[in-house]
Amino acid sequence: MGKNLVLGIESSCDETAVAVVENGQKVLASEVASQMDLHSRYGGVVPEVASRVHLESLPLLLQEVLAQSQTHYDDLTGIAVTSAPGLIGALLVGLSTAKGLAFRLHLPLATVHHIEAHLYAAQLDAAPVEFPALGLAVSGGHTELYHMEDWGRYRLLASTRDDAAGEAFDKVAKLMGLGYPGGPMIEKLAKACPDSGDHFPFSKMKDKSLDFSFSGLKTAVMLEVKRNPPKGEQDLQRLAAKFQNTVREEITSRVHAFLVGLKPKSLVAGGGVACNQDLRDALRKEAESFGAVLRVPPPKYCSDNAAMVAGLGAYQLAQGRKAALSATAHPQASFY
Repeated sequence: MGKNLVLGIESSCDETAVAVVENGQKVLASEVASQMDLHSRYGGVVPEVASRVHLESLPLLLQEVLAQSQTHYDDLTGIAVTSAPGLIGALLVGLSTAKGLAFRLHLPLATVHHIEAHLYAAQLDAAPVEFPALGLAVSGGHTELYHMEDWGRYRLLASTRDDAAGEAFDKVAKLMGLGYPGGPMIEKLAKACPDSGDHFPFSKMKDKSLDFSFSGLKTAVMLEVKRNPPKGEQDLQRLAAKFQNTVREEITSRVHAFLVGLKPKSLVAGGGVACNQDLRDALRKEAESFGAVLRVPPPKYCSDNAAMVAGLGAYQLAQGRKAALSATAHPQASFY
């Protein structure tokens, strides 16, 4: 098999990313320009600001990634870009850039779903995922479980009815006075209480569904902070551990239930919250107890990146799934 070099672009939210991936799996170069410091002053992402920064960052990232991968535009065999879901202005910046490159270079274009790409990241610089698999997408905007028969063949099993897990981390961090983004700060505090079994009440659906819900957990933390305001570092550590324990159990209890029923060969996890080591350890135990293999990317490929976009785009192009240059962005599209 010859070299299949796909350039990927990711701009769905507040990270501008470009990557070059060989044959859908080997990452030759991957760079991310973070806007975290810029948006932290506002306590969250400002869409208009994010779009302007994407526009400024992409030309420089393209030059840097091509140089790192020792690749020229003429070496590329395809262009891949995130087209859904995300902030509409941010998506359009990346999509317009990708379409311009595809048109100028006479290359096929692949439009990629951001959450599907997070799952595909499990096989970047790694062996192919064995199917069937149970897929867990856990990020700032999504908390979902899928039955995966293969790439592109999914059945939704459970999703969040309100806040996603990553969103809950950010909102709770704000309630605790920790700032944005909340996930890394809460995880750091919780590490001081590794054996804490304390947790908030778990969510229960009236219809007995296994869907997720984190809005009640956010409210429980808010009431706890009002009743017993943290007086120092130790109080914050205990509160962070109590919250993180609850999120972990909410996720793993549902994973356990579907592992029982589906008995998959692999448990695939992706998304920013999959960076959380406590969650990764718990998912590994669950997978091993059912004879499944946990497939979760290293943290650099869990958070938003373009390598996952290029990898999935290469797979789509190999399957003959080419997007038209008239393709547009879909801010709320699902992929199942």
